[in-house]
Amino acid sequence: MAKLTKAQREWRPGMPKKRRSTKVMFASTVLLLEAFVAVFGTLAVFGLRRDEFSPALIFSVGIGLALVLAFTCAVVTKPWGIGLGWILQLVLIASGIFEPAMYLVGSLFAVAWWYGIRTGIRIDREAAQRDREQAAWEAAHPAGSEPEPGARNP
Repeated sequence: MAKLTKAQREWRPGMPKKRRSTKVMFASTVLLLEAFVAVFGTLAVFGLRRDEFSPALIFSVGIGLALVLAFTCAVVTKPWGIGLGWILQLVLIASGIFEPAMYLVGSLFAVAWWYGIRTGIRIDREAAQRDREQAAWEAAHPAGSEPEPGARNP
């Protein structure tokens, strides 16, 4: 049997599920898509410029960049993780030095990154506000304390 995670071991019936961050979800999605782009960009540079650069250099840099992009998904929850994501956006744009199409692709992904972070922060803020309002309402209206309007008493 598989080993249970900490969250699974601590779960009890009736516990509310912890809300996941939309900002983290959007950021991770963009970073994983960029990792695929880095792999395919590596293949393009290898096919077009293997006479100019060593194939070992091309693949080590390209695959290394793809791995860094993918593993950054694990740290976007940390305060410095978003900053690292911005640095990686600049690296992806700068990869246009080797394949000029990457200037456009990297810029488009930087816009997607900016939009995902900005929108994710807004959605997380709105969700936190809804949670606070729901908790306040539930505190003011405990379950079973009074019948709902229009409800029939047996």
